[in-house]
Amino acid sequence: MLTHTYAICAYQESPYLETCIRSLKRQSVQSEIILCTSTPNDHIRSLAEKYEIPLYVREGESEIGADWNFAYETAQAELVTIAHQDDSYHKDYGKHLLRNVKRYSDMTVFMTDCGILRGRKSGSAGIAGGIKKILRLPLRLRSFADQTKVKQAALCLGNPVICPSCTYHKKLLGTPLFTSQYRFVLDWDTMWELASRPGRFICEERQLIRYRMHGDSATKKCMDNNQRFEEETAMFQKIWPRPVSRFLMVFYRFAARAYQ
Repeated sequence: MLTHTYAICAYQESPYLETCIRSLKRQSVQSEIILCTSTPNDHIRSLAEKYEIPLYVREGESEIGADWNFAYETAQAELVTIAHQDDSYHKDYGKHLLRNVKRYSDMTVFMTDCGILRGRKSGSAGIAGGIKKILRLPLRLRSFADQTKVKQAALCLGNPVICPSCTYHKKLLGTPLFTSQYRFVLDWDTMWELASRPGRFICEERQLIRYRMHGDSATKKCMDNNQRFEEETAMFQKIWPRPVSRFLMVFYRFAARAYQ
């Protein structure tokens, strides 16, 4: 069986980090857990000590792509889940991951659906979640999900991939994983690039994580300074002619209301 690690990216003093750790400790199939940070502090150190989790510190200024690559490369396992500190994982996330990689040895990326946590309350992903589910429909064709066109079909109208739900097959993908120049659409740009490589995208359409929305999240901050829309426009222009990209951004601005 392939080895698997949850590499938690910890930043500053998140009040939700312990909930994330506990959700990974409660997995029905146990995997290694490590903590990675570029902002070491007593809060992170105390939780690492409390739950007996190895802590790794990246030197230098915090930057999302560099932080994710550090977590990905620090993990020694063949399968790496870059866990986000604010989110919570269903107890059977690892069980479904390992079941699918056993069936599809060429699986390069595993992903799932999600529910939404607003503060400490949980709920459905609403309209935005429904749109993402529709966009992921091509990946339901698992027999063809190793073909570039099928993988790109799921990504060409927006990013339906729930980033913290992803596990990457490090043995097949190599390093570095994240080479995008973007910040908000870093994951979308990366998935678009990975779609052109050999390997299968597998989506488990179950809510195996709870994605937390709150005022201090990177997503919300990117929206507040319009960075999200600038980067999404650039991605659409990368995929489509300019008139089409402008048309698609109208719908993206509508979907963005789910985050407000």
